[in-house]
Amino acid sequence: MDIATIIGLLLSFALMVFGMVTGEAGWAAASYFVHSQSALITFGGAFGCVFASYHMPDFIKGMKAALLIFKVPQLDTIGTIRQIIDLSNVARKEGLLALEESANTLEDPFMKKGILLIVDGTDPELVRGILESELVNIDARHQVNIGFWKQVAAMGPAWGMIGTLIGLVLMLKNMDPDKIGPNMATALITTYYGSVLANWICAPISTKLTTLNDMEIQLKEIMIEGLLSIQAGENPRVIEEKLKSFLAPGLRDSFAEGGE
Repeated sequence: MDIATIIGLLLSFALMVFGMVTGEAGWAAASYFVHSQSALITFGGAFGCVFASYHMPDFIKGMKAALLIFKVPQLDTIGTIRQIIDLSNVARKEGLLALEESANTLEDPFMKKGILLIVDGTDPELVRGILESELVNIDARHQVNIGFWKQVAAMGPAWGMIGTLIGLVLMLKNMDPDKIGPNMATALITTYYGSVLANWICAPISTKLTTLNDMEIQLKEIMIEGLLSIQAGENPRVIEEKLKSFLAPGLRDSFAEGGE
């Protein structure tokens, strides 16, 4: 579990509750923010519009993608670079055909595919084209899920405003000076729910999914550069320096020291 995501969500929720209960009404004020009709209009309307914007499989995938933000990324950039350097040493000593045996031990299907293309004697430009095409499609699939939550974030405040307008119309149609305050508060609850949906739920999900996508794309770009360098017969030391350029300075020091 990604502890940063959990702590961030819980902390922001706790601060919202703190803001509710620190007034004169105390904990009783928390009940002011619970309104089933407003929740139904805001959350139901937002997800209903998004549902209408997507095909069923994409909608289901988008909902499931939210669970990814709670998982620790299993992307080992330094380990991948070390693996590519080991493969380059094998190719330098035993030839490119010797990589076929090494490919059978690889867990990453993307790198395995690249190695097998090299072993088959595929032209370097064609290898790059095939791997980059797959990379583009991976990014496109991820962007569907990211766009899903950005769409929900856009719909949340919009439907919150719709709910507020409904509440105001009902209040003005049944004007009672003694109930203007309570009715106005109820009307504004939908705006609050819309802001919570957009900023407490959707923004963290879309941002985290974007970060995970960028990390995976960068890792696969490292693989492409490394594999093409192996195919070109470059010195393992040169390949190492080339791939280390993808790392932040702190990670380069860790790599040099043999750290993970």
